[in-house]
Amino acid sequence: MPTASQTLAQFATTLKYEDIPPEVVERAKDCLIDTVAACVLGAQMPWTQTVIDYARRNSAIGECSVLGTSHKLRAPFACLSNGAAAHAFELDPLCEPSVGMHPGAALAVPGFAVAQGRKRSGRELIEAFVAGFEVLYRIGQAAHHSSEKLGFHAPGVMGVYGAATVAGRLFDVSAEQLAHAYGIAGSMSSGLMEFSRSGGQVKRLHLGRTAEGGFMAASLARDGMTGPAEILEGKYGSLNTFAHDAEPRLLTRNLGKEWHTLKVKIKRFACHSNAQVPVSLILDLKAKHGISGSDVARMVLAVNEKTLSHHNIPEPADIAMAQYSVPFSAALALFADPTDPWVFCTQNVKDPRIRALAKSATLERHAAAGSQVSMATRVTLHLKNGEAISADGDTFKGTPGMPLKRGELLEKYLKLTAHRARPRAERLFAQLADAEDVKDVARLNFAL
Repeated sequence: MPTASQTLAQFATTLKYEDIPPEVVERAKDCLIDTVAACVLGAQMPWTQTVIDYARRNSAIGECSVLGTSHKLRAPFACLSNGAAAHAFELDPLCEPSVGMHPGAALAVPGFAVAQGRKRSGRELIEAFVAGFEVLYRIGQAAHHSSEKLGFHAPGVMGVYGAATVAGRLFDVSAEQLAHAYGIAGSMSSGLMEFSRSGGQVKRLHLGRTAEGGFMAASLARDGMTGPAEILEGKYGSLNTFAHDAEPRLLTRNLGKEWHTLKVKIKRFACHSNAQVPVSLILDLKAKHGISGSDVARMVLAVNEKTLSHHNIPEPADIAMAQYSVPFSAALALFADPTDPWVFCTQNVKDPRIRALAKSATLERHAAAGSQVSMATRVTLHLKNGEAISADGDTFKGTPGMPLKRGELLEKYLKLTAHRARPRAERLFAQLADAEDVKDVARLNFAL
């Protein structure tokens, strides 16, 4: 009987573009576009510059773009740089329901690198991306989003399997070789949650290492290295080491029948996924009642379990912690426009008005939040005039149930890219929106 790795590898290496429903292709392209935008803005961040500088010092000149720059590196270093850039400012795509995966860094980034290096078509890139998404989502789903309770950062420990799938597919490895790539990738899983307690910029690096590690695993397997056959479900495999109460049967359920790529989720605000609904509700309350932060005395936020355990950070020390903090993101939305990514800045992290309101927030468990990934939220604002106003919600614009239309995606994309060279940015958007017609990904201009 084949192992889970072997079954997933067989699916991933035999998936054909013609087998992918058109709506799945469109969601894949949305994710590719959104990843480019996140990388272009993310490449400007000082912490990303540190990674890019490291990559440039250690890589020969190559064929793979550091997105949003003129640099061309060898594929492993492009994966490292772009993975870090994608997640550099909390703007990269996710999935809903969440299983702890970041498809931009884990799938799109290695996809762009290998497709450029091997001069693959846009259609082949889409095939690889969808194969990777279907594999990685099932691995995250089987882990029941439990890794972070144990202190492991889920995108770092699980994402390598998706990256290995995309790279392996574009390398034309066999199913046997890809199964070995998974076995190798399991030893490259990494990422600890301590950043959520004591800060630091390392969270951004986790996604760079994911893309780099998956690429390496696929390369080594292509060249003959082997890995454990039961790396996912085995006694010392990922599900028994990095998770608890896992459900291995979900690893292969409904392959080719249920398309998890439709679950792509795109953020509008440069903050953690668990802050997206609270911020959206606050924008609704601001518009409905004509209020601003100066009118609010304190906040009460009813949220899910993970927000209480990981994102209740009332006094963030830096930008990274502020973006991870639900109280701060909510307070910021009352004083500024959170659709502008640049409002998440050091000046606002230190703003005494925003900090006071964030510190005033009381977080409590929402009765309808039946799981740690439920987005059910109630925001109650106690105004200085004695009035209290509330709003409830469990979704936001950009989720699968409320997807961004292409025009809305373009609006976000241009906010992140147009300051570089708007005509080139618009041309790249149009090419990626019709990626199935691109004959050679290497001919796309990513140096915006």
